[in-house]
Amino acid sequence: MTLMKKQTRPRFSVVIPALNEATFIADTLESLANQRFDGEVEIIVVDNNSRDKTSAVALGLGAKVVKEKNPGVCWARQAGTTAATGEIIVSTDADTFFSPDWLASIDKQFRKNPRVIAVAGPCRYVNGPLWAEIYPHLLFTPFSIIYKLTGQTLYASATNIAFYKDSWPGYDTALTQGGDELDLLRRLRKEGRVAFDNKNPTYTSARRQVRGFLYNFFITFWIYYVLEYNLARMFKRPVLGSAPHFRNELSPKLLNFMNFFIYFGLILSFLLYTTVGRRIIHRTDTMVRNTEHVLKTRINDSEL
Repeated sequence: MTLMKKQTRPRFSVVIPALNEATFIADTLESLANQRFDGEVEIIVVDNNSRDKTSAVALGLGAKVVKEKNPGVCWARQAGTTAATGEIIVSTDADTFFSPDWLASIDKQFRKNPRVIAVAGPCRYVNGPLWAEIYPHLLFTPFSIIYKLTGQTLYASATNIAFYKDSWPGYDTALTQGGDELDLLRRLRKEGRVAFDNKNPTYTSARRQVRGFLYNFFITFWIYYVLEYNLARMFKRPVLGSAPHFRNELSPKLLNFMNFFIYFGLILSFLLYTTVGRRIIHRTDTMVRNTEHVLKTRINDSEL
């Protein structure tokens, strides 16, 4: 990868929004520096009111830093994309790393089809619970199959989407979660073809998933993603706001302990308070009694 030279338009501008990401962003920038891509790349980190050394770390590793005072990921991505000079904007996150051929694979998708104005790909969670490693496969595999059958990209992750800047319709800064994914994809599809490459994932920290499947499914996904996205589009402003920011307030061991009791409680409630559950208990009890009877009979016969 070649860093941008003066008076030369880079092939890619990688835009990375960041809020208090000093711990993670060095790995992200080093992963970008190790890309096997011959073209020129501009790296932009958008500091969205960080209180740590995010900007200093980014500057020290050669990134261009843009400040955005308005809180929210859509504001940050809007500022970074506006400041970008590259032919193609690549959207990703500050807690993410990449295979060495990530940018080269994106470039290949654009060059393969001149009608393509955007390229999306999946993400994978790392260093998290087992369900978080399985979940992206369950999410992106059906979308990949639909794309192969219909040529339509129905979902894009903001941590792995690239688009020509000349085709960029802008971000809706009234939106929070979903605005840089669902809404951007909706707007891009009006501009042209959006390709999906399921073989070129990004690798994102699973730190937000350590709160457990139930929290992420009901709170993060349904309330702060689905509900907030639709309410914000309806009222043209944030309603519930962004999901709470956290950096693993509880230790993974404690979270796993809490999740165990949550799952245990759900299973116990199912067994005790549903017809199917009571049937399972009854049949299990019958099997145990029958087994006990057979064993006692065999013991008595052997003693005789």
